[in-house]
Amino acid sequence: MYHILINPASRSGRGHKIWKEQVEPALRRGNIPYRPYFSAKPGDVTRLAEEIARSADTLPIHLIVLGGDGTMNEVLQGLPDTSRAILGYIPTGSSNDLARALHIPTDPTKALDLILHTGCPTSLDMGTVTYPDGSVRHFCVSCGIGYDAAVCEEVLRSRMKKVLNRLGLGKLIYLGVALKQLFAARSISGRLTLDGEAPIDIGNMLFTCCMNHRFEGGGFMFAPAANPADGILDLCSVGDLSKLLILFALPTAFRGKHYRFQGVNPYRARSVLIETGSPMWVHTDGEVVRKASRIQVSCRQHGIWLITPTP
Repeated sequence: MYHILINPASRSGRGHKIWKEQVEPALRRGNIPYRPYFSAKPGDVTRLAEEIARSADTLPIHLIVLGGDGTMNEVLQGLPDTSRAILGYIPTGSSNDLARALHIPTDPTKALDLILHTGCPTSLDMGTVTYPDGSVRHFCVSCGIGYDAAVCEEVLRSRMKKVLNRLGLGKLIYLGVALKQLFAARSISGRLTLDGEAPIDIGNMLFTCCMNHRFEGGGFMFAPAANPADGILDLCSVGDLSKLLILFALPTAFRGKHYRFQGVNPYRARSVLIETGSPMWVHTDGEVVRKASRIQVSCRQHGIWLITPTP
């Protein structure tokens, strides 16, 4: 039995249509047993994933996620034990960085065929952000503190995003918000402590992202050498650059060439403590729930089983 979690608002509001016209008919033609679940608001997918996990009478649980990276992130928050589920992913989001890194087809029927027939379960890393109050958030692709999270936060609450989504132009809102947030960003000091070693000061930190996979933010290759199964986080930290220079540096990240700029630095660690002079927004896979001035980020090897193309 496949439990299928569907975000009908994904792909600029076409998620439900993709389910009804492409995915469900393919399941019926193949006589595949399934049960669909639909989200209506943020948090629904987390609740549904938890209910499925707690009521399952056989293991492993077979979950298919139709949505974006944020939908997959909600699933991780709801599963009491991610290692007891095998996940399939039909990417219908705006960024699809997980699919991009793992070469999962963005065509829904091809992604479904991968899940049902041609793919294989692959063990992947799962990241965890722990806040000072003990609360945690898991992530699959990446987490970040600072500028990248601030962009996500504003986009998520923007009314204009819904309008542009209906027009099929949802990505335009990210460009406008990114420029606005860049010039509005204040100088805030940062410090990284990697695997308990001596702290590294990041002056005027714009952001630091912790990556399991190579891409975030719709194709920014912030971690060109990331291995999603090595148990190690690849960090990209940006600080002490003028805003004009950042405008030149960020586009080069689409090709992974951003480390040529002084002030853009890579680090690697199994665990990192990030401290900032003032609270900054934090995201996990593009989902933003709070600000913090101190977070502990760690990587759990073999944390997720996801169906990927056969090597």
